[in-house]
Amino acid sequence: MPLPPEEAWFPLKTYGWGWGVPRRWQGWAVIAAFVAAQGGAAALLPRHPGWFIAAVVGNGAGLIAICWWKGERPRWRWGPND
Repeated sequence: MPLPPEEAWFPLKTYGWGWGVPRRWQGWAVIAAFVAAQGGAAALLPRHPGWFIAAVVGNGAGLIAICWWKGERPRWRWGPND
């Protein structure tokens, strides 16, 4: 069941497909954790490209999963009146 728009952490983008800037503090916390995880991967795994790529892909998949779970259902939008 989709979240009501006022409860979603991540709203739809105005144009295109996907999510925009977080609407609630929880969304900003998720973005901060993602940036920290990416920075940690870059700092800890620079000489292990396979592990680094796995960490980056895993972090991205986690972010997409949380956006899908706590955001509005993504759909293509042509503008603000769509």
